[in-house]
Amino acid sequence: MKNILEYIEINAKKYADKAAFVDTDNVLTYACLCSGAKSIGTALASMGRKNSPIAVYIDKSVKTLCAMFGVTYSGNFYIVVDTEMPVERIEKIFSTLSPAAIITEEKHLDSAKQLMAEDSIFLYDKAVSTEADENILAEIRSRQIDTDPLYALYTSGSTGIPKGAVLSHRNVLAYTQWFSDAFNIDSETVFGNQTPFYFSMSVSDVYSTIKNGATLCIIPKACFSFPINLIKFLNEHRVNTIYWVPSAISIVANLKLFKYAKPEYLKKVLFAGEVMPTKQLNYWIDNLDEGTLFANLYGPTETTDICTYYVVDRHFSDDEPLPIGRHCDNCDVMIVNDKNQLAAVGEEGELYVRGSFVAYGYYGNDEKTKDAFVQNPLQSYYPEIVYKTGDLVKENEKGEIMYITRKDFQIKRMGYRVELGEIEAAAGSIENMEEVVCVFDKAKDKIILVYQGKKLGAEDILRHLKAKIPSYMIPDRIEKINLMPHNQNGKIDRKAVTAMMCE
Repeated sequence: MKNILEYIEINAKKYADKAAFVDTDNVLTYACLCSGAKSIGTALASMGRKNSPIAVYIDKSVKTLCAMFGVTYSGNFYIVVDTEMPVERIEKIFSTLSPAAIITEEKHLDSAKQLMAEDSIFLYDKAVSTEADENILAEIRSRQIDTDPLYALYTSGSTGIPKGAVLSHRNVLAYTQWFSDAFNIDSETVFGNQTPFYFSMSVSDVYSTIKNGATLCIIPKACFSFPINLIKFLNEHRVNTIYWVPSAISIVANLKLFKYAKPEYLKKVLFAGEVMPTKQLNYWIDNLDEGTLFANLYGPTETTDICTYYVVDRHFSDDEPLPIGRHCDNCDVMIVNDKNQLAAVGEEGELYVRGSFVAYGYYGNDEKTKDAFVQNPLQSYYPEIVYKTGDLVKENEKGEIMYITRKDFQIKRMGYRVELGEIEAAAGSIENMEEVVCVFDKAKDKIILVYQGKKLGAEDILRHLKAKIPSYMIPDRIEKINLMPHNQNGKIDRKAVTAMMCE
């Protein structure tokens, strides 16, 4: 198999009338997904472009997914753009991307016109009504190879310019095979999708859905504001598998929601994107059926989605961090120390990734690509590009990788190396702690702990921390906020917290 569209075409024949994607307004069967994507592909093919970026500027829905695959049929690669993102940030992305076209809906047409010339804008409803030209599509397919780009995903850049990681068909085919095998994804799987389609976590549930003839249900964002409706949604749609960011999982635990309602069909709970607080995870483990699978997945956008994982197989106390586990099949990881050597067991080092999951680099950004995608430092005999994650980890005595912190989050204080993540882990285990983050005020050389928790005071936190961490790691300030800010991916927004606290 060389092209991701083969998944859809196989299952359009095998499961023609089965729901592939579901949102609050529409159900897209495999047959309709295939025909709709072919129509969009035919419309976009009129531009005569190949392997060019095309932006999908549509509210999160089954239409977004159909448009993504429509771009693929046209022989180009897609970029999903958040419709709630400020136009200024989209312009920053487009300054390096220079997309060939935008596909959007009527409600966003005016915004699209601010971004591109009108003759490069395609309306979804018109494109999906185009008669598919099988001859044109066949010609396009005959020239496609598995190393052609499939999509680009934009992540925040340290300079303020977003970076677009470019992933190929081969990347996603290799990754989806691992994900499907590791978690037994099949035609009976029903995903409850939480993550946006411009976030790498969505690659796992979207592509394993079309590979296996499964069903993906898009959970309305409002459900996470009214979590009792979240459980109702999961039960109504018979969701048996979720893959969420820890912040979303923690909402349920913090509200003790399972006292009022439980997901009746849920069998697999997967999480990634940020550190999972063990206390909140234990709430799920203690309240769901004994046979429920829980897995901690780790990986950056630049490795398609995940490069290591850990299926929870033992009890962890509330203040004990979870491992990020071992490498995925067909993907290898290395812990490299400051001397560019393989780190010993227990020695801290940066995690490097090699193999078929690793992206090409950043679109139109040679400098950042060369910084992060480098020759394997452990061998110099042939070209082998590996990805430097920027994450500090170590291997424990069980052979499991333990996440420590981002290199950016490591600070020097009183001669000691301090990991802000370690402080967060200690604080996260405190009873009634809902969410917590540590930031560093460089100008004042101060560690600030910011938390959300209604029945918790700074003195309680300080007392707990003094029993858990050394004195040089104790925060200089402890600040309570009513609502922790989150970014569009659902992660705690560290930049926003830092701006609030370090003025």
